[in-house]
Amino acid sequence: MNYKTISKPQIKDLLEQKYEEYNVVDFVDSDPICIPHKFTKKQDIEIMGLWASLLAWGQRKTIINKCKELVSYMDGVPHDFIMNHQESDLKRFLNFKHRTFNATDTLFFLSFFKNYYTKADTLEDLFSVKVANADTIELGLVNFYNSFFSWTDIVPKRTRKHIASPSKKSACKRLNMFLRWMVRKDSSGVDFGIWEKIKPEQLVCPLDVHVERVARNLGLLKRKQTDWLAALELTKNLRRFDTNDPVKYDFALFGLGLEGF
Repeated sequence: MNYKTISKPQIKDLLEQKYEEYNVVDFVDSDPICIPHKFTKKQDIEIMGLWASLLAWGQRKTIINKCKELVSYMDGVPHDFIMNHQESDLKRFLNFKHRTFNATDTLFFLSFFKNYYTKADTLEDLFSVKVANADTIELGLVNFYNSFFSWTDIVPKRTRKHIASPSKKSACKRLNMFLRWMVRKDSSGVDFGIWEKIKPEQLVCPLDVHVERVARNLGLLKRKQTDWLAALELTKNLRRFDTNDPVKYDFALFGLGLEGF
């Protein structure tokens, strides 16, 4: 089949088929989502879900191993460690590094989590600001970025590049992946669905290289720049296939990409 010439109904059938094929727990162990799946406590899932998604660049095996390293540094109990660690316990993080993410960034993340969870129970409160009547999660992403860096006057300049924002025209692919994990809920057991203030229809599709290539080949994405507007364009087109859960097709697009489409 020449996928570039198939009709919209055929595209929907293809995406539905691949969604069913790849939205299965068999793929969890080889994906960064396996890290938050090691936990049952909501705060642990949030902490390691956010960290695993933000570290998700490079080979998946390396990403998973680096996240496991972080978990081990936190004695296997991320939230409890963050809330109760001693200053001396932080020395173990000084050699942590993954790509451009290093100890400076790690220590800032730990400080953010400690400050935040001292006052709140869930990260959902940061992402759900001003989104109740919005079409997308955009304002929530902007609020998360602003909140992540506004709680202290001492912010390492290098750490800012690890948190994306639509206000900077970023496609926010890693944060959108994290939000998919936290918000989507179905019977497959892959995504967690532990957040309820954000609706699945407000999510924006994570636009990684596999998804982007397949989306362009299927005519679902035409914008040349890979930015926030491109992510919105793709999501808008996916809504034509499923108004209430457009981001479920992330499984299908990514899976097709792995197949070499």
